[in-house]
Amino acid sequence: MSDHTLKPAIFLDRDGVIVENRADYVKSIAEVHILPGALAGLAQAARLDCRIVVVTNQSVVGRGLLSEQGLLAINAHIDDVIVAAGGRIDAWYFCPHLPEANCACRKPKPGMLLSAAADWNIDLPASVMIGDALSDVEAAHAAGTQAILVRTGLGHRHTADLAPVGPIDVPVVRDLAAALAHIATAQLLT
Repeated sequence: MSDHTLKPAIFLDRDGVIVENRADYVKSIAEVHILPGALAGLAQAARLDCRIVVVTNQSVVGRGLLSEQGLLAINAHIDDVIVAAGGRIDAWYFCPHLPEANCACRKPKPGMLLSAAADWNIDLPASVMIGDALSDVEAAHAAGTQAILVRTGLGHRHTADLAPVGPIDVPVVRDLAAALAHIATAQLLT
């Protein structure tokens, strides 16, 4: 990358934020269901002067339920739908490992965010992570990034789990569109 200027980023979890979370994992393009408001929100976010990066745990690969190529095809399909609706995703990062692998990339560890920051010249303190799980919030904080929890996906269950994270103000909003609106009105990407 020739531009060395740091830019803020909007980091997004995939399942439960952009697409419906499935108890049995998203294993095919046919199982991809975009959440209401996600495409409109991403179209608005595309106009912002920031990177938009998906960081997603995908143990479905480590469990042998989906090949890495299958996951890449699903992500490409989601990307195509987002672009067709006027949005953009600048980069996709995924952790294919099982939770017990204790890898550096699986959220709540910040590995994917740190890799994206290095690859894309991202200003982590000026960035925001939008997720539906406590692990997203913890990964954001470990990377020095702000976090927003959405109630879609697992978020409706994880709101109560925020208390043990500490006295850090984590906005909890309805969905991705509301999170992106919060970013704009609170001017978080600074």
